[in-house]
Amino acid sequence: MSVARVHPSAAPADHVPTDPDSPDWRRPAADAQGLQADVGIAVALFGASVGSLVLGRAAGMYSEPAGMPLSIAVLALIVLPLTWRRRRPSAVALVIAAAFVALGELAVPETTIANIALFMALYTVGAWEPDRRRAVWVRGAVIAAMGLWLLTSFFRASTQEIDLEGPGVGALTPFAAYMLIQVLINVLYFAGAYWFGNHAWAAARQRAVTDRRTYELEAERARTARQAVTIERLRIARELHDAVAHHVSLMGVQAAAARALLAVDAAQAEQQIEALEESSRNAVAELYSLLGTLRDAEPEDAPTATLGVDQLPQLVADARAAGLRADLQVVGDPRPLPPLVSLNLFRITQEAMTNVVKHAGPGTRTHVRLRYTDSWAEVEVSDDGRGRPGPAPSGGLGIAGMRERVASLAGEIHVGPRADSGFVVRAGFPTAPALAADPR
Repeated sequence: MSVARVHPSAAPADHVPTDPDSPDWRRPAADAQGLQADVGIAVALFGASVGSLVLGRAAGMYSEPAGMPLSIAVLALIVLPLTWRRRRPSAVALVIAAAFVALGELAVPETTIANIALFMALYTVGAWEPDRRRAVWVRGAVIAAMGLWLLTSFFRASTQEIDLEGPGVGALTPFAAYMLIQVLINVLYFAGAYWFGNHAWAAARQRAVTDRRTYELEAERARTARQAVTIERLRIARELHDAVAHHVSLMGVQAAAARALLAVDAAQAEQQIEALEESSRNAVAELYSLLGTLRDAEPEDAPTATLGVDQLPQLVADARAAGLRADLQVVGDPRPLPPLVSLNLFRITQEAMTNVVKHAGPGTRTHVRLRYTDSWAEVEVSDDGRGRPGPAPSGGLGIAGMRERVASLAGEIHVGPRADSGFVVRAGFPTAPALAADPR
């Protein structure tokens, strides 16, 4: 009999399916619909058993059948307990087995529905009894008792004259053949009830395994989705920090330089203001590009830019405009890099030079070196620390962002003071496609 089950996706969010591999696992209790079905089946079988009883008496099944009231009472004890078969499977099986023996001993002329009820009771013990040891003992006791009763019936039948007109087969008399038929029927009957009950329990456990795995997969998918959102937020935060910090730092230095030169050298002040305008436009372009990643689709008129090592010359030029004595050197044979590697090298260089502007100040000699090897690409930003005195980088969000970028692509980074004076940032990434792929 099938029982309605709640699929994990329809269950409450905090519902955790029990682990079917646990020795304490129990089959979930039948729901209200299943219990109502048990009541309906028991009532229907009782009505059918009364009809079968009337037909049996009319057919003269026994020469001296039990009275009608007693027969109906015995049938009620056999059939109606099926109402509680899934709530109290062992108790119901014992009551029905006892009533079944009484039915035979009292010569109640009804056997068809009674056999169905006993089969259902034994099946239910195997399918629904939560205590599996009890399920084995109860079914074993019922089957043993029925076997003993069958042997007693054989003994009594052997002392009576039973008119069987079969020819027999050799030494196998008609009576012996009749007894063997009864044994075969009973073996198949009880073995079927036992096997189908165990099979139903195993099937329920397998469904529990499936439900548990489904729940775990859904939980893992939700966890992965949350992690993906967090990673994306960190990525956007890094990009915003690097873009805003760099351009705003440059704009501050350029604005201060323009203010200082305004009364002394108007032409130089105008150049600083023009550089300030360029830094502002670059900042807006990058912010548009980053904000586009937060939308379903980028506006058609939004500025777009593909940042990478190709923009390092412009980055060095901007640094010179901010007052740094910066230069760029490329070591090795330049070649196309994976987009993420190229972007991260650019961003790390950008952040490192921003720190030079903030902490060392204008006039600082800054070297930017981009190195290529067969399977590696790295950038190094070093300064002599001889510009305006200032505190060394404190390891805040900028350096933390550098380390995150390097870790995301299995790269390496070194950040620290130089042996004599100044500061150095060196970061490298593998450039093989399998190693430089987007880890997301």
